Amino acid sequence: MRPALALGTFLLLLAGCDGGKPVLREHKAETKNTGFPAADRPVATIVSARWSTEEARDRLNEAGQVMNLAGIKPGMTVADIGAGEGYYTIRLGQRVGKEGRVVAEDIVPEVRDALATRVVRERLDNVSVRLGLPADPRLPEASFHRVLMVHMYHEIESPYEFLWRLRPSLTPDGQVIVVDADRPTEHHGTPPELLKCEFGAVGYELVSMRPMPSAGGYLAIFRAAGERPEPGMIKACKSGARATPAAMQPGEGSE
Repeated sequence: MRPALALGTFLLLLAGCDGGKPVLREHKAETKNTGFPAADRPVATIVSARWSTEEARDRLNEAGQVMNLAGIKPGMTVADIGAGEGYYTIRLGQRVGKEGRVVAEDIVPEVRDALATRVVRERLDNVSVRLGLPADPRLPEASFHRVLMVHMYHEIESPYEFLWRLRPSLTPDGQVIVVDADRPTEHHGTPPELLKCEFGAVGYELVSMRPMPSAGGYLAIFRAAGERPEPGMIKACKSGARATPAAMQPGEGSE
């Protein structure tokens, strides 16, 4: 049986980056003492709840391709981190069906409220909308088959703490799916090599990575592997890494 989802506060980082002129938050490690390393890279500020119009994204079958590649099926429990206006939330709710469950999260109260109104209007009884904190998803343990982060990973100010706290929420076969652009974080993307390094530092293993132009960049899938490291043992990755086509998994092409 699927573990019951706990009530309470959850995290959602706002989805949707338009690639425009960025506003940056620089990390200042001396101002925080969480036990986790600070990210050695700029952090893009949340600038928009919309990456593109839903109609344009549907014409490219963006959500359908992402859900297919992620193996999302009826009956699954899925978290939509950075749900924004709910492009993926709505389609995930339809995909997992009445026996499934979707938790959509955002850290902006007004965005959370607008999405909750939309969920009620579209009568998605299997979708919950939550407000949370930037560094801790606060998801119940062993509950999620898939966690989606679409066009928002570069907005996570404390990626090592966030990924560390996310790990226990996955089921034994759970996976984290990241969709982002292949460009520096200050330009609202994440270089694939940097993404792999940051996930690997917290004990995640890359399952696959492939170009995905229809979603504006690439799609990467990770799973938890081995023991979760102690926060003090995590080493921050160096910024500036740029991926080449060789960084993609052999045999995988663009959609």
